[in-house]
Amino acid sequence: MKTPDALFETLHRPVTADVPTSWKLTAYFRRTLLTLLVFTQTVVATSYMTAVLPYHGGNVVELGIIALFFLLFGWISIGFWIGMFGFIIRMSGGDPHAPLARHPLTELETQPMARTAVVMPIYHEPIARTFAGIRSVYRSLEQTGRIEHFDFFILSDSRNPDVWLAEQASWHRLCQELGADNRLFYRRRSLNQHYKSGNIADFLRRWGRNYDYMVVLDADSLMGGETLVKMVQLMQAEPQMGILQTSPTLLNARSMFARVQQFANQVYGPLFTTGLASLQLGEAVYWGHNAIMRTQAFMRHGGLKRLNGPGLFHGPILSHDFVEAALMGRAGYEVWLEPDLLNSYEESPPTLVDDLQRDKRWAKGNLQHLWVMLFEPRLRLAHRMAFLNGIMSYLASPLWLAFLTLTTIEAARLVLYPIDYFPEPHSLFPLWPEWNPDWAIGLAGSTFFLLFVPKVLAIIDVARSRRRKHHGGLIRLLASVFLEIFVSSLLAPIRMLAHTRFVLESLLNVTLRWAGQNRTDETSWWAAILHQAPGTLIAGSWAAFAFWLDDMFLYWSLPVAVPLILAAPTSVFLSRVGPGDCLKRWKFCLVPEEQHGSPLLSGMNGKPSTGPEVSSSSSPSVQAIIDPVLNQVHQALAHAHRGGKKQEMILALRNRCFQNGPYALTPKELSHLVRDRASLQWLHEQAWQALPDSYWGKALQRHFHHRTELAIN
Repeated sequence: MKTPDALFETLHRPVTADVPTSWKLTAYFRRTLLTLLVFTQTVVATSYMTAVLPYHGGNVVELGIIALFFLLFGWISIGFWIGMFGFIIRMSGGDPHAPLARHPLTELETQPMARTAVVMPIYHEPIARTFAGIRSVYRSLEQTGRIEHFDFFILSDSRNPDVWLAEQASWHRLCQELGADNRLFYRRRSLNQHYKSGNIADFLRRWGRNYDYMVVLDADSLMGGETLVKMVQLMQAEPQMGILQTSPTLLNARSMFARVQQFANQVYGPLFTTGLASLQLGEAVYWGHNAIMRTQAFMRHGGLKRLNGPGLFHGPILSHDFVEAALMGRAGYEVWLEPDLLNSYEESPPTLVDDLQRDKRWAKGNLQHLWVMLFEPRLRLAHRMAFLNGIMSYLASPLWLAFLTLTTIEAARLVLYPIDYFPEPHSLFPLWPEWNPDWAIGLAGSTFFLLFVPKVLAIIDVARSRRRKHHGGLIRLLASVFLEIFVSSLLAPIRMLAHTRFVLESLLNVTLRWAGQNRTDETSWWAAILHQAPGTLIAGSWAAFAFWLDDMFLYWSLPVAVPLILAAPTSVFLSRVGPGDCLKRWKFCLVPEEQHGSPLLSGMNGKPSTGPEVSSSSSPSVQAIIDPVLNQVHQALAHAHRGGKKQEMILALRNRCFQNGPYALTPKELSHLVRDRASLQWLHEQAWQALPDSYWGKALQRHFHHRTELAIN
């Protein structure tokens, strides 16, 4: 093992004139060092574990325990050393190989700008929040004076007609507010194949050739204008850079659950992100959003093939981002993660239920990567290891559950069955069970050491950089860390059981429902009980068995059993906005943006300058037909159908809609109707001539009444 001085020198090998060779050589040394540290540490811990077991691996159950312990301890060790690398680099002033370190701001300012598309794929997202975020990013870019180099594209896959009609109306109002008719575009796909990656691919086929770079945002993303400009300048300065990934910070949390996640992300995140970036260097991964990519290179090399394996490994790739980064790397382009690109934000799911629902999709997508990792040719080893890391982030949960199951079997066997002094047949000498309880305690202590020391180092990093003031001061920072550790301890067993179920469902190729994400709602008691009841029953049964078996074993089971038994009330309480607001009011789990404000957040939460939204008393489909301006907008985005059976069907739908209103149609029928330009025009004309007592006559009266109220107010 290297001395601390040698470790420091390895992490900070000087940059030479040959930058690519330099970072590749440094990456080789850092990764080799990480491998040696993790492997040595894991082997030593596993030997202690073997000594702790009564028969030292002398039977099948103990061999299973040892094998699982080796895998899981190694997994924990990797996280520990990534945090250590990050701490050392941050304490020494940063990584000299990072893109921003290689290009001072004075040099970046000399780089010419290039045409860049900012694309946001959306699917049944909260409309007000989504368009407010776009407005904030757009305004921030305007303040840089470089807005003329950027175009914005809202790429909708929404299926519900009331949703996408509201999206189109909001887009029109936002264009008016920003004066961005020729810079902010909206498109909805009629056929939403291959999810988000298919949506982006559709954009690239139509407009990709017009842009040098593409920035991908999620519906909850926020990015500062200066950050966007700097990303383009870095891409201009590094022709071999194919993707540049920022490290998004969580922001805008309201619920207790989201606030704790946000605090942990802002306090611990910089340490781990710096460590991860120092190991990946130019072979980093792409996280699917808040990143910029070289458009032409991505179009040539980032296309995704359908998997051709069995079951889970057949069909479109669900988690596209890691694969796209690997394909860009295979083509010779560099992929970088730059932790010091600030003002890059996203939002946390507001509840545990929503967080696990997202993990359900990610679990299946990450497990699919096993096929890519094993069978896709010529991928870089670093990207194959990134696939393995993503797979283990979910596979670790069933491994932990298997470890707990085997230790339960071992404990039960020792209590319920006589000791077998001759486990091997025809053995001449007895095998005496040997207990080392002190070693077991020491081993458990070393595991907790690996889990919690990086958090201590993160606190030191915060205190050293004087960021503690941004988190309410040192006392509140420490109290918030203890609260986060307590909440994380409650959530860990719940996640373990949920991820185990997700892995099993993925391996059985259970079909997933593609749906938009909840970003505001609290969890009801019924939803919490429905989601957590299986885990509660399993944990209760396990704890009862442990109590019947042995008092000491019960004590060891409580840290896992109690959180699972209390999972439903925990889920409900953490989803509440009230406790989250109390934490903010008492200055616990604070983040800098809450202390000092954020122009991006202020711009998002501010009221639009063009006035309030259209009254919610009328549905978007009714507004699309009655409102003269919106009717023209929707007509411009609709299609012109020419004859045939489809035209006959649409004519029948328009008559039903005129007679009984849009609610007389199914969502699919309404979609067909409001996508037809001629029908929108005909319905608008007929609605304005309708009798006062008819459906459309009454809708028109409500429309005028609302407009009158707006004029008065």
